[in-house]
Amino acid sequence: MRLLLNWFLSAVALLVVAHVVQGFHVSGFIAALIAAVVIGFVNATLGLALKLITLPLTLITLGVFWFVINALMLLVASALVPGFEVRGFIPAFLGAIVLALVNAVFRLIAGTASGGNGR
Repeated sequence: MRLLLNWFLSAVALLVVAHVVQGFHVSGFIAALIAAVVIGFVNATLGLALKLITLPLTLITLGVFWFVINALMLLVASALVPGFEVRGFIPAFLGAIVLALVNAVFRLIAGTASGGNGR
């Protein structure tokens, strides 16, 4: 149930980002759901490898470089998902920042943030 809630919240977060960041477009909720799955898969595979490889750079930049990696993952996902479009690196970078903030707020409100009591 928690996985489904996180998936739903990620899709809603993508829709919020699409309304806030110019150059970031989601055609509808179904596209947002599919994009959330693809973004999760890309982050778990390619994103994880890139984050491990670029760990020294991430440490030097105090974590800011992770937003660059996440922006690249958004661009990859936008190339794979019809109805999900990110028009360039700047919208992807801004989208990565806003997406991280919105996801954090949603998970805090929903009580699904990591480090909880396990319920």
